[in-house]
Amino acid sequence: MASSIPASAPADLVVAATLARPRERQRTARLVVAGGAFVLALALVAVAAPWLAPQDPERTSLRVRLVAPTLEATDGRAHALGTDHLGRDVLSRVIYGARVSLIVGFAAVVVGGLVGSALGVIAGFRRGWLDTVIMTLADAQLAFPFILLAIGIIAVLGPSFPTLILVIGLSGWVSYARVLRSQVLGLRTREFVDAVQALGGSAARVVLRHIVPNVLSSLIVIATLELARAIVLEATLSFLGLGIQPPTPSWGGMIYEGREYLDSAWWISTWPGLVLMATSLVVSRTGDWLRDLLDPTLRGE
Repeated sequence: MASSIPASAPADLVVAATLARPRERQRTARLVVAGGAFVLALALVAVAAPWLAPQDPERTSLRVRLVAPTLEATDGRAHALGTDHLGRDVLSRVIYGARVSLIVGFAAVVVGGLVGSALGVIAGFRRGWLDTVIMTLADAQLAFPFILLAIGIIAVLGPSFPTLILVIGLSGWVSYARVLRSQVLGLRTREFVDAVQALGGSAARVVLRHIVPNVLSSLIVIATLELARAIVLEATLSFLGLGIQPPTPSWGGMIYEGREYLDSAWWISTWPGLVLMATSLVVSRTGDWLRDLLDPTLRGE
């Protein structure tokens, strides 16, 4: 990551740093594209799950339970990643689990992004008591354990897709609100905002036409980072029995189901765990690279 060069730095150091910045930006851009390609490929796998999965992910067969990963046909079918304790094909369940994780992850990002962005922009633009109330709510949620909040909401509404999306989405609105509030506080005092208001522009016009476009890059970066968090939270809640309910395949649920067979059938938990780790790592790192690419202060400009 390039940093600012002091005015007293030697001329050759300044020239070298200036020449290195475009190369570093190109490298970061390539990494962002690679991360985006991974997410796109995972999304395509989730969409094409009925055609890519070799078997029905919920089909049980006790005759082939706990079969180790093999390319040889067992019971007339090959199980490349093995089978679980009920004879279900692990590869098929991992593929269908991608569908669950991405649906919940993207939907939760939309919910949290809409709520958090709206509250952050309102708090930064209106200020006063409204800003105090919103930020107090944000601080209160940060101080409250997420698991207790999830247990309380799911106990009342029951475990389901909409409930899971609501819980994960509302748990992430604070990140959007705090970042966008700080940016709007700086933007609202800029000359172009004063000019629009002096010409009779309404508050809604100022926000939608002049404030929101200037914070859009930060919103995209936060959404990318929140996507990784949402995917991990979905797996966590499913592991605890608060998320996606069996027999629907979920990476977290598969890890939970295989915990008792780690010594004899390690593949039940290992494969979904590796896919979950790779997905969360790539998505979060893509968010970091995207931040470096879009934020001029981190590029040393």
